[in-house]
Amino acid sequence: MSEATTNLAAASTSAVKASPLAALKIGKISAAKWRDIVLGTFIPCVGLVIFLLFWQVGSQSIKTSLGTFPGPKEVYVQAGNMIVEYKEEKAREAAFYERQAKRNEEALKADPNAEIKKREYNGRPTFFEKIKTSLVTVLSGFLIATLIAIPIGIVIGLSQPLYQAFNPVIQIFKPVSPLAWLPLITLVVSSVYVSDAPMFSKSFIISLLTVSLCCMWPTMINTAVGVAGVSKDLVNVSRVLRLGWLTHVRKIVLPSSIPMMFTGLRLSLGIAWMVLIAAEMLAQNPGLGKFVWDEFQNGSSESLSRICVAVLTIGFIGFGLDRTLLLIQSYVNWDKSAVVR
Repeated sequence: MSEATTNLAAASTSAVKASPLAALKIGKISAAKWRDIVLGTFIPCVGLVIFLLFWQVGSQSIKTSLGTFPGPKEVYVQAGNMIVEYKEEKAREAAFYERQAKRNEEALKADPNAEIKKREYNGRPTFFEKIKTSLVTVLSGFLIATLIAIPIGIVIGLSQPLYQAFNPVIQIFKPVSPLAWLPLITLVVSSVYVSDAPMFSKSFIISLLTVSLCCMWPTMINTAVGVAGVSKDLVNVSRVLRLGWLTHVRKIVLPSSIPMMFTGLRLSLGIAWMVLIAAEMLAQNPGLGKFVWDEFQNGSSESLSRICVAVLTIGFIGFGLDRTLLLIQSYVNWDKSAVVR
């Protein structure tokens, strides 16, 4: 057998071991791999079908003041209607700017020195724009919480006395509900954030700060635990090499504590996403939380289906955010086996 043939066979074998999809491409796959592919696809589909059947059957027996609880079909139809509403709103927005541009062009033709007025389109926010608002709010709040929690977690993790001093404070504030924080944050923001031309709306600031206060604690605790659990051998190596404090943190502490740190980040992001919906309901930030509250107050026959669409959207986005953090962890973590799926 030639060397080229040997190399091709070795590459094919390694591809089969590395990825079932790669194995399918080269046409070689074992029975065990076929079984994994079938089970990995079939079992989740079975679970999804069972859930949909249970939902369909159970919804028919639930009568509310707004009518029968919607099943999967009604929710699917309403999701399609919301997509149509989005397209119609975008068409109205495009027509508005087209009319404005045409009007300004005609004014300039009549008088080159005419004052041109450009107005922003103030149409009704669509469901997808509310999704965007919620994502911007939660990611901004999560980023602020991360920038606060990780440095504090590193500092208190490196010092046992500091950890003992801060731990009671963390344990006291960690279980506080966002509904308890919200009135205090609203009063503070209303008195401090005063401007004739504010860059951000007060509802956005209130929601952002509520998310940050509620979600920083898991990251702080897990970072501190991860830092405190750094191997003594690595700490001794750092002492032998006489590494400075910042170098010790960058070269020894951070790589070793990444698994625990990302566990805290994933918990914090999940909490942030849950907290945001409640905060938007009360602060009236125009996101998914306000959408759910408005539909509940609306009380139309379609409100239940629209709320179900929002609930499913919230779940899918939360799942996507968690998978994104997991992907980032797998990229930055030196020990790939430590990544929790």
